[in-house]
Parts: sequence; C-alpha cells; structure tokens
Amino acid sequence: MKEEDVEKIKELIAKKDTEQLKSILSDMHAADIADLCNELEAEDARYIYLLLDNETAADVLIEMDEDARNDFLKILPSDVIAKRFVDNMDSDDAVEIIRNMDDEKQQEVLMQIDDVDQAGDIVDLLKYDEDTAGGLMGTEMVVVNENWSMPECLREMRQQAEDMDEIYYVYVVDDDERLQGVFPLKKMITSPSVSKVKHVMKKDPISVNEDTPIDEVVQLIEKYDLVAIPVVDSIGRLVGRITVDDVMDEVRERGNRDYQLASGLSQDVETDDNVFKQTRARLPWLLIGMLGGIGNSMILGNFDDTFASHPEMALYIPLIGGTGGNVGTQSSAIVVQGLANNSLDVDNTFKQIAKESVVALVNATIISLLVYIYNFIRYGAQATVSYSVSISLFAVVMFASIFGTVVPMTLEKLKVDPAIATGPFIQITNDIIGMLLYMGITVALS
Repeated sequence: MKEEDVEKIKELIAKKDTEQLKSILSDMHAADIADLCNELEAEDARYIYLLLDNETAADVLIEMDEDARNDFLKILPSDVIAKRFVDNMDSDDAVEIIRNMDDEKQQEVLMQIDDVDQAGDIVDLLKYDEDTAGGLMGTEMVVVNENWSMPECLREMRQQAEDMDEIYYVYVVDDDERLQGVFPLKKMITSPSVSKVKHVMKKDPISVNEDTPIDEVVQLIEKYDLVAIPVVDSIGRLVGRITVDDVMDEVRERGNRDYQLASGLSQDVETDDNVFKQTRARLPWLLIGMLGGIGNSMILGNFDDTFASHPEMALYIPLIGGTGGNVGTQSSAIVVQGLANNSLDVDNTFKQIAKESVVALVNATIISLLVYIYNFIRYGAQATVSYSVSISLFAVVMFASIFGTVVPMTLEKLKVDPAIATGPFIQITNDIIGMLLYMGITVALS
C-alpha cells in the first residue's frame, strides 16, 4: 500500500473510527489487507482483525509475512487463534501457522479447536517434516469410491463440496482407501447414470508419497501442468493433496533463500528486519572475504622482487581475480540450476566436468588471445607481461570453470545446499588460487 494510505488508516485506528475503517476494509482483497497489517504494529493489526469476519480474518492471516504473523499471534490468546482463525482454515494453512508456535502454545490451540476431526488432522500433519509432501499437504478433498454408481457419486460429491472453498480434482479410491484414479467432471455429464465410477475414471494418476521432497513435488506439478497433486502413504492409500498455490509459495521462499545464499547472506532476512539481524546475516561472509583479502595480500607480499622487476604486472591483478570469480560463478550457477530443475544428476559429475572443460577451453583461448594481442601491441612480443598474463588467464579460466562445476555437485552429494557455491565461496577461492597461479607463472617465465 502507499505510505499515505497506511498513515491514514493509522490515524483512523488512533481515533477508533470503526465505521470508516470497516468501509475501507470491505473494498479490499485479503492479500491487500495482509500487506496493510504487515506495515502496522501488532496491536494495530489486532484492531483491524477485530473488524473482519472470521473467514476474511483467516485468509488475511495466511497472506501475512511470516515474521509479522508470528508477532501478531504472540499477543493473541489460544482460544481466539483456534476459534477465529484455525476453525476457518484448510488443514495445511492451519498447520503452517501452528508449526511456528512453541510446544505449549501448540497444545493450547489444539485443545481449543471444537472440531475433533480437524484437530486430529492437524496433529497428524504436524508430525511430517515440513520439507516433505506430507508437511505441505492438506486433507480437504472430494473423494469417491470406484464402485459407486453415478447418482450415488453425485450425491456424495455435493455433500463433500459444501465444506470446501475450491475443488481441483475428484479422487477415486477403492474399498481400502487406496488411490485408483481421478474422476473427470466431463464424464459426470456425458456418461450414462448406470455407469460405475471405475468405468469412467482416469486410471493411474500422477501422485507423490508422503515423504517425497518438496523439490520433486514442484517438478511434477510443473512438468505435468497440474493444479493439485494427490499424496499417498507407503501402501498407496490417499492421505491428502497439495495445491499449486501452496507450491508457488514454497518455490518463492526457496528462490529467495537461494538468492540470499548466493549473495553471501547466512540467513533469511527482509528489508524491514532490525539492524542486528541484518548485520548477523551479512557479517560472516564479509569476515571470510576479509580473510581472503588478507590471504591475497600475503601472497602478493612474497613477490616484491617480481613487481620491482615488472611493475606492469600489478596492473593485471584485478583482471586475474575478477575473471576467475566471474567464470567460477557462471559455472556453478549453471550446475546449481541444473540440479534444481532435475536436468542434471550428480551421478553425471564426470560427464559435466568434461563438458565444462571443453567450454572453458574455448573461453580461455579467446580471452587469453585477446589479452595477448593487447599486450603485444602495448609492450611488445618480448615483454614478460605479454605472455605471462595470457598464460595465467588461460590457467585461471580452466581452473575456475572446473572448480565451479565440482563444488556444487560435491555439496549436493553431501546433502548441503549447492546454492552456497554460487556466492562468495567460489569468488574468494578463485581469487586466491588465481593469484597463486598468476605469480607462480610469472616467476617461472621471468
């Protein structure tokens, strides 16, 4: 929201102008009200929530930023959270807000939920790892039995749909609750009423297991253009479904996290976080970069005689360091992207290294040749700088390309987020190794 709009609403809250606030809020989407609450203090946000109906209040709570939402929930009693919010949420959304509470607060909220079945579903979902399909799924879905006739199927579907906001698919199960297929709504209209569901259902639907990693769920939904995907247990029983909006939220969060890791941030931060949190997130890699810079200065300090004999060599230190860092970051970024979208397998490490080596050979040859031509014109063919810089650049590009490929694939095998390899780690390492190669080659050729 615009700053002036937020200030106006703050003034209305201070004046307790309930009627005008209700008028403004009634024309706003839940996501826009959530943006407003993100800008307000917890107590002011609480005042806004009291003016909303329960269903809208629940929608707004889910749309809020996680940190602002957690601060807001801390000032609310458990019975209000349960009856005003959780009772009006799908199970996956309820789990999202309850999971971030401490154990005592979780128990208090769960005890206040009137619907025992809903509370039981939430308890079951909380047991799953949040990075798996089970931790992201909801239990609200329309389910029919494969042996039902069409009239019976329609009757059950109407009854189940009364308690749902959106219906993405109708899932078909057998008598043991095992997933058998998806019931196409078109068939409901075109098939004769005497047909059983199993005769018209689409068999063998794409599904995921409850312990399937979220990354694989995302890939399946994207690959097959699904708006929801069913979740089954180890023996094939239908236990829930994951919708595309839940997946998109997860993709955005993971994308933000990977971008921050690649930028040298050690933890998730937002622009409105306090100074201490932002400093704590940035400082570790800055300190490592500082140590890398000191290491570089120590390396260069051992070659005073070389710089005294060939002072022009100092002019190319930024070129060597910058090229190595850029090449390494490019290589690692391509590998990390391939690992993320499943187009690259860690079992193909040597194949990827070979491919990257060929690309690096071409790039290194062109770059070093261009630099040689420049130095040949400026310093002449006999000058040490003419060939030492070109040979050093060739070696640095080759090393950085291979190193930038090996590191993320190794991290992936070790179950460490490979996004780390696209950030300062690669740049600092390539900078140090590049200086060692540059000065070593220069000394050898002098």
